[in-house]
Order: sequence, then C-alpha cells, then structure tokens
Amino acid sequence: MSSYLVRAIVEVVLVGGLAGVVGVHVVLRRLSFFTMAMTHATFPGVVVAVLIGANLYLGGALVGLLVAGAVTLLSRKQDSTAATGVVLSAGFALGVALMSAQAGFTKDLSAYLVGSVLTVQVSDVLTTAVIAALVLLVVAALFKELVFGAFDSAGMQAAGYRVGLLDLLVLVLVEAVVVTAVPAVGTILSVALIVAPAAAARLWTDRIWATTAIAVAIGVGSGLGGLLISSLYNVAAGGSITLLAALAFVVSLVASPRHGLLARLVVRTSS
Repeated sequence: MSSYLVRAIVEVVLVGGLAGVVGVHVVLRRLSFFTMAMTHATFPGVVVAVLIGANLYLGGALVGLLVAGAVTLLSRKQDSTAATGVVLSAGFALGVALMSAQAGFTKDLSAYLVGSVLTVQVSDVLTTAVIAALVLLVVAALFKELVFGAFDSAGMQAAGYRVGLLDLLVLVLVEAVVVTAVPAVGTILSVALIVAPAAAARLWTDRIWATTAIAVAIGVGSGLGGLLISSLYNVAAGGSITLLAALAFVVSLVASPRHGLLARLVVRTSS
C-alpha cells in the first residue's frame, strides 16, 4: 500500500472520529447553522496563512475564534440567525476575494475549499492526532457539564456554573474540528462531516454515549468509504466522504426504528 494512501486512511479515521464526537454536542445545542458559518468564515484565515507562508491551522483557528466572538457579540443585539448569516457571507466573500487576487495561487488554494486528503503529509496527520487527543480529553473531562448545558442552560446557571465559558468552550471545540478537517474535506464540506453523522446517530438512540459511538462509527465509515470510492472511480475524496455522511443521515431519517419515516408510517397505518 502506498505511503500517501496510508496517510490518507489515518487522516480520515482521525477526522471522522473527531467530527463525530464534537458533532453530537453541535446537534444537541442546535448549532448546525453556526457551524456552517464557522466553516465558511475560517476560509479567509486559511487563505491568508497560505499566502504569507504561515501555518494554515493557526491562521484558520485565529480567524475562526474571531468569528465566534463576532457572532456572540452580534447575537446580543440582533437575531442570532441573522448575525450568523451575515458573518458567514462576509467571511466567505473575503476568502474568495483574497483567492482571486492571487491568480497564481488559485489552483492550490481551491483545495482548501473541498479538501485534498490524498496529499496530506505526515505533519498534517500528527497535527490531527494531537488536536484529536486534546479535544477528546476535554470532552471526556467535561462530558456531564456539556450535556447539562445543552439540555438545561438556565438550570446550569442557577446551579452556579459559568455557562458563558462553557458555551465559548464548545465554540472552540467546533473550530478545532473545522480547522483539523481542512486537509481532508476542506472548509466548505467539513460542516457535513460534523453535523450529518451526529444527526443520523441521534435518530437511532436517545442515550448520549450511544449517540456518540454511532456518530463516530458513521464519521469514520464515511471517511473510509469515501476514500475507497475516490480510489476506485477517480472522484474527489472530500465530496465522496461528505456525500456518504449525508447518505447515512437520509437512511437514518427513513429507517430508524423510533424516529424514522417508515416507523411513523407503520404507526399511522396500524392506528
């Protein structure tokens, strides 16, 4: 097996598992649209980092954190959905403008939109492994608090917890996944890998640990399956990965035993 393919396999397993874990908390907190804004608005940070020769993870993370702060501030005075939409559009537009202003870099930078997992280097895999380990440690250490805040933010605040800091931590975790997923699926497609496996898993069970396990399995399976499809049919790996994740959600939406469309149809027919 080629070394580049081994690196790609390890990368999609790490990214798929990480996206599944954090995606559960995104779905529980109904942050899917905000995650989309993060993925789009991270793009200009990646572009600037590449153009000036800086680390793309650092550039994307810095801009992503600025976006999180901007949305939080705007949401206090405006509708949160509107604020998120404005930041999403402005951030992505800035990235496209920067990319088009550097014609010589256009082809290379376009890979950061949709990913290029077959070209990941050992340094990318190591960075992903380190970030994944840190994120998983944080989620495991604060699992009860994260779930409590997702279901009862007011009750958590009444219990003396600093809800604002916990909300900020969730945003940082989301941004960590977005930046980490850039080499594999790009900034645009990473939202599907974060949201779709968790949303699909949520349709099969109400238990959080079980939801997390299923989301990780779907995320990893989508990564490996998309990589296989890419190798067999010479199509973009990032697109294949995210399409499989979306397909898993559609199948779950139809076939899950409690919340699926077929189950509801059977209940209605029997009644």
